Amino acid sequence: MPEEPSTKRHFWQRAPKPSDPSDLTAPTPADIAALKAVVDEPQGAVAFSSLFRFSTPYEHFLNFIGVLCAIGAGAAQPCMSLMFGKLTQGFVVFGAAMTDGSSDFAAIQDEFLGVARQDAMYIAIIAAGMYVTTHIYMLIWTYTGELSAKRIRERYLQAVLRQDIAFFDTLGAGEVSTRIQSNTQLIQAGIGEKVPIVVTYLSSFVAGYIIAYVRSWRLALALTSILPCISISVGIVSYFVGNAMRTSQDAIAASGSLAEEVISTIRTTKAFGIQHILSGLYKAHVQVAYHAQMTNMISQSVLMWVFFFVLWSAYALSFYYGTTLVLDGIGDVGVIVNVFMAIVMGSFSLAQMAPEMQSIAAARTAATTLWATIDRVPSIDSLSPAGLKPQSCQGRITFSNVHFRYPSRPDVKILKGLSIEFQPGKTAALVGASGSGKSTIVSMVERFYDPIEGSVMLDGVDLRELNLQWLRSQIGLVSQEPTLFATTVKENIAYGLLGTPFENASDEEKFEMIKIAAIEANADSFIRTLPQGYDTNVGQAGLLMSGGQKQRIAIARASVSNPRILLLDEATSALDTQSEGVVQEALDKASRGRTTITIAHRLTTIKDASQIYVMDNGMVVEHGTHDQLVSFDGPYSRLVNAQKLREDTHHGGEEEVLLTGIETRTSATDDAESIASAKPEVDIRPSRELARSVTLRSIASATTNKDAKGNPDNTLAPDKNYSIWYLFYRMGKLAKEALPYYGVGTCFAMVTGMVYPVFGIVYGGAIMGFQGTGDALRSAGNYNALLFFIIAIVASICLGLQCLSFGKAAAVLTSKIRNSSFDSLMRQDISWYDEERHSTGVLTSSLSENPQKVNGLGGATLGAIVQSLTTLVGGAIVALCFGWKIALVGIACLPLTLMAGIVRLQVVVLKDRRNVIAYEESSKIACEVAGAIRTVASLTRERTACAEYSRSLEAPLRHSQRTSIFSTGLYAFSQAASFGTIALLFWYGSGLLATSGYSVKNFFITMMSVVFGSMTAGNVFALVPDVSLAHGGAASTVTLLDSEPSIVSDQGAQKLPKDVKGQLEFRGVHFRYPSRPKIPVLRGINLIVKPGESVAICGASGCGKSTMIQLAERFYDPLFGDVTIDGVSLRRLDLADYRNHLAIVSQEPTLYAGTIRFNILLGAIKDISEVTQEELEDACRNANILDFILSLPDGFETQVGNKGTALSGGQKQRIAIARALIRNPKVLLLDEATSALDSQSEKVVQEALDKASRGRTTIAIAHRLSTIQNCDRIYFMREGVVEESGTHDELLEKRGG
Repeated sequence: MPEEPSTKRHFWQRAPKPSDPSDLTAPTPADIAALKAVVDEPQGAVAFSSLFRFSTPYEHFLNFIGVLCAIGAGAAQPCMSLMFGKLTQGFVVFGAAMTDGSSDFAAIQDEFLGVARQDAMYIAIIAAGMYVTTHIYMLIWTYTGELSAKRIRERYLQAVLRQDIAFFDTLGAGEVSTRIQSNTQLIQAGIGEKVPIVVTYLSSFVAGYIIAYVRSWRLALALTSILPCISISVGIVSYFVGNAMRTSQDAIAASGSLAEEVISTIRTTKAFGIQHILSGLYKAHVQVAYHAQMTNMISQSVLMWVFFFVLWSAYALSFYYGTTLVLDGIGDVGVIVNVFMAIVMGSFSLAQMAPEMQSIAAARTAATTLWATIDRVPSIDSLSPAGLKPQSCQGRITFSNVHFRYPSRPDVKILKGLSIEFQPGKTAALVGASGSGKSTIVSMVERFYDPIEGSVMLDGVDLRELNLQWLRSQIGLVSQEPTLFATTVKENIAYGLLGTPFENASDEEKFEMIKIAAIEANADSFIRTLPQGYDTNVGQAGLLMSGGQKQRIAIARASVSNPRILLLDEATSALDTQSEGVVQEALDKASRGRTTITIAHRLTTIKDASQIYVMDNGMVVEHGTHDQLVSFDGPYSRLVNAQKLREDTHHGGEEEVLLTGIETRTSATDDAESIASAKPEVDIRPSRELARSVTLRSIASATTNKDAKGNPDNTLAPDKNYSIWYLFYRMGKLAKEALPYYGVGTCFAMVTGMVYPVFGIVYGGAIMGFQGTGDALRSAGNYNALLFFIIAIVASICLGLQCLSFGKAAAVLTSKIRNSSFDSLMRQDISWYDEERHSTGVLTSSLSENPQKVNGLGGATLGAIVQSLTTLVGGAIVALCFGWKIALVGIACLPLTLMAGIVRLQVVVLKDRRNVIAYEESSKIACEVAGAIRTVASLTRERTACAEYSRSLEAPLRHSQRTSIFSTGLYAFSQAASFGTIALLFWYGSGLLATSGYSVKNFFITMMSVVFGSMTAGNVFALVPDVSLAHGGAASTVTLLDSEPSIVSDQGAQKLPKDVKGQLEFRGVHFRYPSRPKIPVLRGINLIVKPGESVAICGASGCGKSTMIQLAERFYDPLFGDVTIDGVSLRRLDLADYRNHLAIVSQEPTLYAGTIRFNILLGAIKDISEVTQEELEDACRNANILDFILSLPDGFETQVGNKGTALSGGQKQRIAIARALIRNPKVLLLDEATSALDSQSEKVVQEALDKASRGRTTIAIAHRLSTIQNCDRIYFMREGVVEESGTHDELLEKRGG
């Protein structure tokens, strides 16, 4: 037994926290500020003009033309009030003449008809002009807005990819995906048609006041008193709205980053049953956004209450003071109506402008974070053309007195005065404990970071003086955790040619180089067996490849360009020993003539290195050749001894024995690819127990039939045809607690909607009152003013409560959608995530976008629709009651407006549905490259990634441009149709008034009711984009919520007894991954793991090892056969209860953003609050991580960074082991659990695992025989079957696989 780490510190262990602070060379406050500057959040909002920074001069010119047209369209309404005033005066005079019975009535009648019809024609001309100008400005600004939004998306991704690696230590790929979708969508709304609509309202406001002051400055001045009230209230409310929106956006971005972490590591989430914990964290972010949204809604409700109270009070003031002016002989009813309507239209434009201004304010706020990233020029700029580009590169790398701290942990020093020189053309190896600084050296050679002090030089030139793209093109990097991109094998290897002279070579030349590199990396043989060979898609993050296959593709990618420098960070850790020998030989050959730096824990891979550096605590403790270091009897010698197997009595060898064909499997469909997909499924070997020609045919048929039947709801199909009414029903069912608020809001909206028909009645009486004189006119004026004031009180209160109710309901609904969608994602089984359409990027974007889209309709917009429909129906009823002939003409005009809006709705809906699919594809690309930034940077793939992203944006842009001509034309028609209706009603009404005895009062009541209804219908269809987006978002949400997993957590009612024994048995198990149903993975596996037995599974990549682990976790169900525990089928068990008895440690450890304590406690079965500090420390001690944690300044409260980026691979692995041990599992699953540890740490941890495995069932997958030699039984698998089994010594006796 080794000595207890707490009593003696070895070189591989972290030093305890020093009592002398100088030992850590504590940074100054200035140092910390500089290091943390990369994560500072920008504050405030950008200037409005800044939103157009990416527009071209031509687009600015087009926008200017659009603004001029918007000014003309906005001035149309006040100009129409001129004609309206003249017509009103004519109608009143003619009505008085009819009442007085004038002798010259015929002449008066002819003059009235001529003037009325001429003025009606003028209104029709204004309507035509409004159509033309509205169509032009909408078309122009829609076109330029989409172009600018495309550029912003491109520039943001480009800016993200140019940042130094320190920028990503605290920025998650999910946040990038969320901001590039949600923020850009907000910006597009703020720089598109919203801008000219605001200009239209401003023009209407200015023109209205100019006309009013020209016609009667006294009345206009009196009515202008409403402006200060409106301006002050808008200014105060805007401040609160802006702060609330920033808080909401930040919370949504944080939730997106968490969602990306969780979705990308869904297997760990499922295995430990921590969905509820992570869901709680997600819901905490959503709760912050909810409170911010409520603050926003309350502020807007107060604004609407103040605004409309002031506006409707102005009606009362105008009729009261107007009556006084008429009595004083200063004006007439025509002037009063003209001034009144001009002021009201101008002021009302301010109210209508509020939502559009809110969109622009949201765009300015959303642009703040994007602009800050776009404008951020990092000290290590991968896109900068500056720097030296030497003609040749020898490859001499020199570290001179290098000191370094990670920016995310500025109080922990990693390298302490390191000085090393790597000779050109030589191979150097770095060994040492996890966290000793080995990978940091590789990162600094790639110039992912710059030293705080000292310098790193290449051929005597400081790396900071070299062009970064040129530098990285001289380097081939293979990391411990290989990253592949969602494209073909050929494209993945070809990425290694970027930035080199071979980048522009012909396809034939490139493929020849790719094939040579694949052969050298021992990858060509398995690639040729894939379904499409080199053109086979590797899946998202290489999920369709095994761990060893991914690693070999990565090695081929690194060596394809024949770089001068080769960096191998555990490059062969995922290879079986035989393949490792072949690949190592190829790497040794490839290393000749180039500088190679290798990080390795397996000393067999570096014993031929020219120089080996042993590191501890950021310094080199010894160096030399393998033989020299062994003779020193120092730290390296102890490492060598730690890796030796027990002496083999049969062969007498002390070196590590080779186990043929062993390789790990770490990805989702781990073993599917190399099971001879190109081979026939019939196995003709006579030793096979099953008749493959019969059995496999039936399995294939069953799989095909199962796939054909499928579950149509088990997909996320945004184009599924749900009716709007069904979606309303589902949203209401989802958020039942919001229904009372919707009910109250609907009642207030209906009352508010009836204000306009009631106003028409009062208005008609008021106009009729001007036919009187003297006291009668005074009395009528006072009475009508009082009625308008009562309307102001009722309307403002109802409107404020309407906004508050719908806002509250929308906030509840949005939060419910976010939480339910996340919960639904947590409920899906693993096979659902294997589908390409359910990639991390797509799902993260959907979580962010869909609730926001539904919120666009579910809040104030829905209230406006209810209000408008009430006005439309109520106005029609009132009009029919007071003048059915005129009412029928007005109602007959409504279908034109309605049809235009309905057709536009269909056009926009279809366009948005197509764009959703296209933008999901672009989002997936952005999320993928941001999540693999180190690989992207090392391959100098920034420009090609941006180009690929740009191409993905072309399709929705082209389609939007094609459909915008038609849709904007329909919108323009719907806006101008109300003016045409007014012209027609005056023309027809004047005839009825002159010939049919209609009263002036009834005419104006009827006309105002119908006109307000027509204008309201036009306003409803201005909300078409909100309705369209909400329809798509709700449909996508419903599809997700209706997706039912085939493996349900509570599917089985049976729970395991507390005294579970832990006997696992595989009974005739056949299996194929649902995503690859034609490729058999397991072929009739029969295997028993007895209680408390320690079993190892070995075999080549793709043989089915990790599939066994995943079936044991019940990530999948067997196609045929069964998996049982203690004789009970896993299908009959409560899945959550069953997994509580299991713990898994995978090869690639998964940590979440948070503290070390938080990550370890995620493994606890009982409530986190019940776990004692002693239990926590025991788990860490057994995982050999306790001393390291205690040496950190913040101990267990140290932040691990996004996905654990603040820790080394070995440190992450040991924390993952501690997380598994703290749940005290009955069954322990180890998928290369110690592969990332240095040999000495591995020895200590392995002994701890051996001790921990006593009394519990253990299944281990491993390459190193030192980790499995003591297992009770070892199973060797080949092509989905167990080929041989026995103890370590028994298998050596057999001399088999």
